[in-house]
Amino acid sequence: MSDHISGPRAVSDPVTDITDVFAFPSPESPRHLVLVMNVFPYAGTSAVFSDAVIYRLRIRPVSIASGERAFAVGADEFTFDCTFDIPADPDGGGHAVQQGRCMMPNGESVSFRVNDESGGAGKGLQVFAGQRSDPFFLDGPMAAQTIATRQLAFKQVGFDRLYGKNVLGIVLRIEWAKLLQGGPMFAVVGETLTCGKRPIRLERVGRPEIKNISLGAKIFDPVNRDLEIRELYNTEDAFKVSETYIGAYRARLEANLAFYDGLDGKADWPLDDHGHHPLTELLLADYLVVDVSKPFAETSYFEVEQAILEERAHSTCGGRWLNEDVVDFILTLYINAGNGPRIRDGVDGPITWSSRIFPYMAPPNRPPVASS
Repeated sequence: MSDHISGPRAVSDPVTDITDVFAFPSPESPRHLVLVMNVFPYAGTSAVFSDAVIYRLRIRPVSIASGERAFAVGADEFTFDCTFDIPADPDGGGHAVQQGRCMMPNGESVSFRVNDESGGAGKGLQVFAGQRSDPFFLDGPMAAQTIATRQLAFKQVGFDRLYGKNVLGIVLRIEWAKLLQGGPMFAVVGETLTCGKRPIRLERVGRPEIKNISLGAKIFDPVNRDLEIRELYNTEDAFKVSETYIGAYRARLEANLAFYDGLDGKADWPLDDHGHHPLTELLLADYLVVDVSKPFAETSYFEVEQAILEERAHSTCGGRWLNEDVVDFILTLYINAGNGPRIRDGVDGPITWSSRIFPYMAPPNRPPVASS
């Protein structure tokens, strides 16, 4: 499930569990870059942001490394930190309101009220935070069944456990030329951290389905078959992964990519001269790459990376849009490299599509009414 429930800590503390990160040029204005970070899977009506957590979005300029199938990430970093107060009922009317603020890279802060559709605005930034309909969709049980049986288990019509469920979402609409430097291509990572003088990283997310579909299965890993590797992975700096554990992440990823490649009975991803899967290093560079010089596109996830592999210029903005069926794309990429039919999980959309107007994500779903 994208990055929902991506380890034991996420299960025990869902308010810190990042479910998804999205990055795309604004459909309303090419001057703006939109970043979305969702947390708290299966959020109930009383769910609120934690006052003990920093919800951080990190941006760095990035380019395509010369002569390599890799990215060159710049040293400059632009950080947007969102923090929240304990909900309060100032009028005594029984309706608690939560206030938040977003600290921009220039040190200025934008204040906002949670669930206010118009959000808060400052110089070059508009912010929304609140409960929204979860935009992600996947037949999770059949994804697990595929691993357990070692054969494709998806049906023509799948079952989406996230259908009608909500998350807590943070949306930033950034005037990128004003608040960022470098570009026009940027790498984006979302994080949750503890508040305090020495924040501790609790979770980080770049690409969808890295920790669950790509790293989650243990049974194919000949090196670390008994290790819940996702907890270690969550604590890493996406732009500087520890040399201590990079070998463990690489071994798990290579084993699982080999499993997926064999599901159709043929090998579509021949190993490189060093015996590595061609996708491994690009996936370990676990951040969304978005080119704001390109127009908004609904289906552009991983197109920049595919262009690198194919040694051509990319033609879209890359990044990731809210409505894109990334699961079908990822399954097809991993299983047949696009050399065969599209692999479908049988779930083709959420309960409600996101819109092209701020704050983009659909309003929250109402809780089901108990029948009498």
